[in-house]
Amino acid sequence: MIPAFILIICAVLYRIVTGLAIISGATGLSNFAPVAAIALCSAAYFPPRYRFTVPMITLVISDVVLNLHYHFSLISPFVLSHYIAFALIGWFGFLLRDRAGLKTLLPASIVSSVIFYCLTNTVSWIFDSGYAKTFAGFIQAQTVGLPVYGGTTPTWMFFRNTLLSDLFFTLLFVACMNFGRNSTRARAGAALPRVA
Repeated sequence: MIPAFILIICAVLYRIVTGLAIISGATGLSNFAPVAAIALCSAAYFPPRYRFTVPMITLVISDVVLNLHYHFSLISPFVLSHYIAFALIGWFGFLLRDRAGLKTLLPASIVSSVIFYCLTNTVSWIFDSGYAKTFAGFIQAQTVGLPVYGGTTPTWMFFRNTLLSDLFFTLLFVACMNFGRNSTRARAGAALPRVA
């Protein structure tokens, strides 16, 4: 479990650093973040008291730092949609807790990417006045976004980055959990008395 907690601390720092890099123009990093993988895997692997608190604390800490730079309120429909999406992803991970592993969590990370992308873009379509409140406006929100953003990062690129990062960080999280378990088993096996 300790490797997973170290991974989470690194994830907070990573999200802050990449968030600041995006502000300075590195748009290729947009939405390449570990938070969805942490929400999914924490709910699947961690003990009950850490399942949902760890990912939400990770999100809040990184949001507070990033939103100071974005000058964006933590209490807006756009930010709240992230929390709702991550709560749904955590619930999905919780459902997989008895069979958590690469075979279940990697496909679940793809579903998580779709949940996050569709939910947050739908909220943008509803609340952002730049989108026409029509089916065409909805499709625009789900694919290319607004022209003001489309020149740098269309929404499909956010989805691509979300999908790649969710797969990568889920794989990394599962590897950390397996490494921690194997180390614990090895120490336990070494501590057993040898029978002659």
